Amino acid sequence: MSNITLFEGFEGKLPTHLDNIDDATKSLAGGAVGMRRISIKGGVFREMIGGKEVRSSEDRAMSIVVVRVAPHNSRQYFAGAYVEGEKARPVCWSADGRLPDADVKEKQAPNCATCPQNIKGSGQGESRACRYQRRMAVMIDGEIDRREVYQLICPATSVFGDGERGKMPLQKYAQHLQAHKTPITQIVTEMRFDTASTQPKLTFKAIRPLTDEEYAVVVDMRDSTEAVAAVTLNVSQTDGDAPLPALFDNSKEATPAPAKVAKPKAAEPKPAPEVEAEPEIAPPTKVTSKKPVPETKLADLVGEWDD
Repeated sequence: MSNITLFEGFEGKLPTHLDNIDDATKSLAGGAVGMRRISIKGGVFREMIGGKEVRSSEDRAMSIVVVRVAPHNSRQYFAGAYVEGEKARPVCWSADGRLPDADVKEKQAPNCATCPQNIKGSGQGESRACRYQRRMAVMIDGEIDRREVYQLICPATSVFGDGERGKMPLQKYAQHLQAHKTPITQIVTEMRFDTASTQPKLTFKAIRPLTDEEYAVVVDMRDSTEAVAAVTLNVSQTDGDAPLPALFDNSKEATPAPAKVAKPKAAEPKPAPEVEAEPEIAPPTKVTSKKPVPETKLADLVGEWDD
């Protein structure tokens, strides 16, 4: 149908803003708009929209602006072995990393700290079968004016650990910024692949402060539908024909195939294994050290990492 027949009796000049179909029309018409995501599968930065790759970068680093962060680490447990291309719903999951969500039908334990899937060795090798993740809503530096928000899911290997100057995992990076009284949402952050890691792993570094104009966009987009959705754990996205988010795109152990969970056979009682819980990512409320941290300007903070 042409615009001429659409507006019957209209004889004026059509405005230029009618050139493109917007997301609202696509959504009402039944077309899936799809969430924008940045995947790090295979050690490559990939832009995904509606589950399809639309752009990739061979660069080892990408500069982003953090718009919003999930308040807690989420956790997900999948049963069975991973099969490439398969979609699966997790057996058990937790939005706050402490208790299974209320709608989980097959809870593995009353709480995450004492769960057998949280024991080292319950997964492949020395890993845990239930995996930590941290969801963030970000924008790409240089494209802030487009107001496009992306979901970035950081696996546990990119969240926890020690790191070194200019190459810190997410938790250490946040603690470093807090020590220098620098909000993560007011600066440009570089995320870079750790080439020493055998699986995709990110480190983080401060680049520069945002301009007033850039920060105004961040503030405006912080409570947008896209930003809220990006940091929300929604396992129903893995059901049916809905696009599958990159639940495990950020590690070698991608989303496993669905599998029935069989009831374990009766066995001789064994001593309860020691559970080693991973630390929470939230930056500490107070940073202490033997020497007081000086009042450091952001320019100095960025400069010290330019080595």
